[in-house]
Amino acid sequence: MGVGMGGARAIGIDFGTTNSVIARASDWAHAEMIEYAAPDGPTSVFRSALCFWQDEAFRGGLAHEAGPWAIAEYLDFPQGSRFLQSFKSVAASASFEHANLFEKRLKFEELGQIFLTHLMQHGGDPMKDGPECVVVGRPVRYVGSRPDVALARRRYDAMFAMLGRPVHYVYEPLGAAYSFASRLSDPATLLVADFGGGTSDFSLVRVEAPGAARRCVPLASAGIGIAGDRFDYRIMDHLVLPLLGKGGTYRSFDKVLEIPAGHFTDFGDWSRLALMRNRRTLEQLARLKRSASDPAAIGRMITIVEQELGYALYEAVGQLKRALSTQTHANFRFADADLTIEADVSRAEFEAWIEPDLQRIGETVDTVLARAGLGVDQVDHVFLTGGSSLIPAVRRLFERRFGDGRLASGNELTSIAHGLALIGNAPDLHDWVVGEEDQD
Repeated sequence: MGVGMGGARAIGIDFGTTNSVIARASDWAHAEMIEYAAPDGPTSVFRSALCFWQDEAFRGGLAHEAGPWAIAEYLDFPQGSRFLQSFKSVAASASFEHANLFEKRLKFEELGQIFLTHLMQHGGDPMKDGPECVVVGRPVRYVGSRPDVALARRRYDAMFAMLGRPVHYVYEPLGAAYSFASRLSDPATLLVADFGGGTSDFSLVRVEAPGAARRCVPLASAGIGIAGDRFDYRIMDHLVLPLLGKGGTYRSFDKVLEIPAGHFTDFGDWSRLALMRNRRTLEQLARLKRSASDPAAIGRMITIVEQELGYALYEAVGQLKRALSTQTHANFRFADADLTIEADVSRAEFEAWIEPDLQRIGETVDTVLARAGLGVDQVDHVFLTGGSSLIPAVRRLFERRFGDGRLASGNELTSIAHGLALIGNAPDLHDWVVGEEDQD
């Protein structure tokens, strides 16, 4: 299958954990976003989500959609569908072999190809003629305690091969750096902090004056598998999971034991939560309910799994996180016919929950500076991008190090794709490309 963009020499694809964006560029200086006529209105941001349902009219009896259309299909019939989001987070996980979707087993690259097909097709007419090259963003460090970079590369290669064009991989924050450099008129050293759904990535770039033979030179990169999804899980862990039995006990013969934390692990990852609805897991939860000291709590967990409430639950979590970015207090509310969870949360509480994560992010910033051999005072601009860059505690982390005057933001969800497309037209494209052997 060869698909692409009319009139574009290069396209940049920001395949994100939470959202994906495509930009096209016909030269090294100008790029534009692809717009989608989504059910809720035009947007350039395509949710990284898939929905599957059984329909004999489709090949293999399995129908599917992606992005905003996947959300619409899921909301129309949640109990008859399987909804996956943030599946990028398992790209480097050797323990993930396939997703069980009704009678089908789909590997990561198969999920990726289905997603990419819809991503391109929903782009409409601008996507019909192929570009000369495709530039795809990749994390500096993949999600997971022991990410397998080589495995992720093979899966990405298989996923993007369907485009039928040369594919080049560039670190995501370098894409944002190249985009931001187009705003600058003087030489500068630039640090980009990209806060995605699964990872926080950092790159240092030297930007020369316009007209220089090499406008931008990458200096160093570093990353960590902590970002928006981890912050969401902190909310889940403090507000929701105790109501689902976490911290509770169960009886085993004549002993009372604490419920193993493993029962709640999948609630920390959207991609895994959606796969809990299978006979084996539900049978395990049913047995746990019979022996639990608080069977009603386990019953609430079963309700979430059986009724496919994961999307709605995490939407409520995301709404709280976004509200606390602009308010000092906010209300968390999740309501369904069989389950209601409500709590008032202060920004200070949320910041205390994510403080350990912020410390590790700060350490990663120190790492990228050390790799480049630069001190804090040698950085002229700090560009914060990605949704979680809007969290006040995240911004304060950089204010303390660099001062407010050096911080810049904007185009939080589109800057990476914009820069990737520009890099695709750069004469020094191969200086930006990540080799197969490269890893954080």
